[in-house]
Amino acid sequence: MRLLECGPDGGFAVTESLRDNENLEYAMLLHTWESEEVTFEDSKNGTWKNKAGFRKIRFYVFLRARDSPGSS
Repeated sequence: MRLLECGPDGGFAVTESLRDNENLEYAMLLHTWESEEVTFEDSKNGTWKNKAGFRKIRFYVFLRARDSPGSS
């Protein structure tokens, strides 16, 4: 399973595994792509930011950060 790991600064990166022995919060995003699907390969080669689907990912990361405990 591949995951987006979100940092406290609102940044995020793709990861293929969770860190061991940590109780991490997570959110699941179920979606459909309307256009320009972002693939794992896009995330690896840096082209994902050029696709329309990236805006959708960035928006959901924003919502996750906003709704996290301890956020203002």
